[in-house]
Amino acid sequence: MSLFAISDLHLSIGEGINKPMEVFGARWNDYVKKLEKNWRAVVTDNDDVVVAGDISWALKLEQALPDLKFIDSLPGTKYIGKGNHDFWWSTASKMHKLFEENDIKTIKILYNNAYRLPSFIICGTRGWFTDKLHQNVVGEVDYDKIVNRELLRLKLSLDEAKRLQLESPELEILVFLHFPPVHGDFSCPEIVELLKEYGIKRCFFGHIHGAYNLPRSFVHEGIQMIMTSADHLNFAAMPILPEIN
Repeated sequence: MSLFAISDLHLSIGEGINKPMEVFGARWNDYVKKLEKNWRAVVTDNDDVVVAGDISWALKLEQALPDLKFIDSLPGTKYIGKGNHDFWWSTASKMHKLFEENDIKTIKILYNNAYRLPSFIICGTRGWFTDKLHQNVVGEVDYDKIVNRELLRLKLSLDEAKRLQLESPELEILVFLHFPPVHGDFSCPEIVELLKEYGIKRCFFGHIHGAYNLPRSFVHEGIQMIMTSADHLNFAAMPILPEIN
């Protein structure tokens, strides 16, 4: 029973979605086939996989169904988080209803909540990449309001993780965000401070594409930050091992 992580699948299997990722470079050629092959080579039905956002290019929940069914067909239990391109994402009740009506049994929602797995406690939410120079938005945006909202969501998730840890104190809490709390010269100190407050040692994030010379893992203020973007992993889910004390 192993844990894996990957993000930014950017699937567009459904009809009416025309988002070929191949335009972003040769690494994306036949990426869905590559993803499935690599996934089946290492993940078993007894394993868990966190997919932290940018799952489907669909704009509506029903339109994302082919992409979700593809993920459901892969081995393992999948814990999916929301990314900035997941416009199809809906309320938990509507998503659970879609799963039930379409016999999707291996996907769970990881968003403002937490789960206890055999070797870890996982929690997470979307987060927010607050570097204004890297944002492509229309009109005026209240960044402070967005950061405060995402901090509240992350705190809800961490509180649930801490509650679960009281029952299993031997398990490390892992945080999965879509947006990086730290990237290059940028950092979101509010998120970093919250992670430090809750004693988080490892935080996983996606969202970043290209620039393959960047390190996949680095330490920032005592927290190991680990990138899970699919193209950086060459579309192979990354195993996560318990820390050796």
